[in-house]
Amino acid sequence: MSAEEPQEQEDEDLQYFVRIGQTDLDGTKSVERSLSEMNGIGRRTARLIAEKAGVDRTATFGRLDEDVIDEVVTLVENYAEEVPDWLNNRQNDFYSGETTHEIGNDLQLSRQHDINRMKMIDSYKGVRHKRGQKVRGQRTKSTGRTEGTIGVNVEEIREEQAEGGDEEGDE
Repeated sequence: MSAEEPQEQEDEDLQYFVRIGQTDLDGTKSVERSLSEMNGIGRRTARLIAEKAGVDRTATFGRLDEDVIDEVVTLVENYAEEVPDWLNNRQNDFYSGETTHEIGNDLQLSRQHDINRMKMIDSYKGVRHKRGQKVRGQRTKSTGRTEGTIGVNVEEIREEQAEGGDEEGDE
């Protein structure tokens, strides 16, 4: 029972949710793992942010001090200014021409705007998106079929034969 008491005291210090932007991150996981769950931040980006904040990437995110968490949040929000342009996920935006790093819902919105623009101008990728086909040059001869069953459905044939045999015996 004495082993349970320190765990309860540690759980009081634990923040279960850490909010960055509009995303809630899991505070029970490591810093790198919880940051990489956010849209627009992968393992490499999470590792860079943890290094710049001076935090051990394997430390539990919810157990960090408020000051350290705030520093991580500011580093995530200002990530595009601290890394080279080739490391950002939105280079030379179509409308503004700027290079930014989108995270969370902003990344999903900008991606959807790009897809809608491709559909409007009827580019090859836009046409593929409209039809619901594969866009990036994958093979489609044997995969990506959406019409349902492929080949012969033996059960339906047996049921039809059974129904046909019953009708002939009744007459």
